[in-house]
Amino acid sequence: MAGAAVLRALRARLPPTLTVASSRCSAPLEFVLPSAPCVLSPPWITSSVRTLQLCSALCAGHNKWSKVKHIKGPKDEARGKMFNKFGMMIRIAVKEGGSNPDLNMNLAHILEQCRNKNMPKASIEAAIKSAEKAKPATQHMFEARGPGGCLLLIEVLTDNNNRSHHEIKRLLNKNGGTLSDGARHGFTRRGVVAAAGENISTERALELAIEAGAADVQETEDEEEQPLLKFVCDTVDLHNVRTSLEKLGIQITSAGVEFIPSTHSSLDQDQLSAASSLIEVLNDCPDVVRVWDNIQADS
Repeated sequence: MAGAAVLRALRARLPPTLTVASSRCSAPLEFVLPSAPCVLSPPWITSSVRTLQLCSALCAGHNKWSKVKHIKGPKDEARGKMFNKFGMMIRIAVKEGGSNPDLNMNLAHILEQCRNKNMPKASIEAAIKSAEKAKPATQHMFEARGPGGCLLLIEVLTDNNNRSHHEIKRLLNKNGGTLSDGARHGFTRRGVVAAAGENISTERALELAIEAGAADVQETEDEEEQPLLKFVCDTVDLHNVRTSLEKLGIQITSAGVEFIPSTHSSLDQDQLSAASSLIEVLNDCPDVVRVWDNIQADS
């Protein structure tokens, strides 16, 4: 727990004005994924992000996709895609740790997300049973570049890597992207605990991050455009940060691992529109679990 002196010092460092920043994740060519908890919030749903870093000036963000009207799509369609992706995440978790959520924390985290997003119980149970019976599949990452040189990290679950490789390459080439080796080096795997952000001030969010042992906290929105806080930490600290936040009375919505970009690609409106179209096409691919990017919209 942070002492009063530390919190007073933190408050004194907060700047009177906020500067524009953006935070999201992105991309490499192809490598087999290590075992890890699945992502917090579905990345095919895009939101604004405001990063409140404990070690630097407080920054205010904006929605990088705000001028791209089609990015969220019809709610029913987006909801169906979300449930399909959750099914893939369940399959990955069961493959790595078994179908008992009491013994598989990764699976427990994903099931929590499913319930929070009102995924039908029958659909969840069917996804678990399907995962138990599914033929062997492997996770892969494809590194790519998109419009404006943005970096994309495409996570895939497949039983035929050659098929997935050719399909991802085809979709990229057709939509202004290309496979590109080395992009993965611009990202860091971090643990992230997502929590409801309603009625929590910026100052309180920073205090909670300190008390819970998180390195950073981000203010963003969920797919329903409701306030969301993401507490960022080392992957090994994920469980402890989550537990600490729960003890502080914070409502946790999910916990898992994300790829956080260390550099960003700044895109103009035309490039942003093209990039959003490419990401949507990739997310529509049956083998794709999620797509990470390092996109930052021009102000």
